[in-house]
Amino acid sequence: MRARDTLARLGGDEFGLLLENCPAENAIEVAQGLIIAVREFRFVWQAQAFNIGVSIGLVQINAATQNMTQLMSQADVACYTAKDLGRNRLHVYQVDDVELANRHREIHRAAMLTDALREQRFRLYKQPIRALCSTNNAAESYELLLRLEDAGGELLLPGAFIPPAERYGIMPSIDRWVIEKALQHPLPISKGRPPARISINLSGSSLNDASLLDFIDKQLDASAISPDRICFEITETAAINHLSKAAQFMAQVKEFGCRFALDDFGKGLSSFTYLRDLPVDYLKINGSFVQGMIEDPVDEAMVAAINQLGHVIGLKTIAEYAETPAIVEQLRKLGIDYAQGYAIGEPQPI
Repeated sequence: MRARDTLARLGGDEFGLLLENCPAENAIEVAQGLIIAVREFRFVWQAQAFNIGVSIGLVQINAATQNMTQLMSQADVACYTAKDLGRNRLHVYQVDDVELANRHREIHRAAMLTDALREQRFRLYKQPIRALCSTNNAAESYELLLRLEDAGGELLLPGAFIPPAERYGIMPSIDRWVIEKALQHPLPISKGRPPARISINLSGSSLNDASLLDFIDKQLDASAISPDRICFEITETAAINHLSKAAQFMAQVKEFGCRFALDDFGKGLSSFTYLRDLPVDYLKINGSFVQGMIEDPVDEAMVAAINQLGHVIGLKTIAEYAETPAIVEQLRKLGIDYAQGYAIGEPQPI
């Protein structure tokens, strides 16, 4: 850096570098030099050496720059893009950059999600989970699904808002909203049947929320729903990525009386090795296998194998994406315990 350049800490692990009267090609050389310098640095703490990395977003200040807010937003977007592309990288902001355009949209969605939480624009839906050998007086079961009402009144599906919510750390707040609303409003009880069971999805980021256990405990105390009617669902991927925390979290929540399901099971074929470490009650078979099982014998074999494994361990199995009567019938023949999908029932607003 030159004497007239300015380096400042913006907050946390974020820094800003202002290169005054510096052509773009020179700025790129400076940025790449910083990446090399940081990458080669060894930070030693308590006799352990740590590798340090840096991601840099580069923005030109020129006649098109409108104000400081726009400039900082562009730098932020470019920096996160560099981080997502593999870290220890430089990304130069370009107005017509597709990656940056996607990032801008996600930042806008993240702001929209914060507003939606404050304005109570999330909506809960329920989709039935049916026992394939059920009796008339069996308890009804539902998975609670989330929708978002945008500013124009249109309902958005989770695929439109969950990725930015996870990326920007908003999912734990959304999970808390779902838990609170679900436990405040019990589902109606059909005549002659026990209270319905409800399944509530938890994101992987919520497993790192140290205060979530106390929150769930307080919500259960204030709820009229018995804990044994509640099943929390965590995806297989989230469980793998946070294995020790997931196992500990599940064990503690099960002490409250709740149950657990491992969702999207089968995506990672290393699944079988760690199942014994997770105190789950249900395996939800990944829907991609279920959808194709009529036409593809490999998919059918996967469904059958997961079902057999689950039963050997003592778990109940739930098949997702049961979209046709033919799939439901085949699932019944294979001995799957429960099915969920459009052939069982479509999501309905609560």
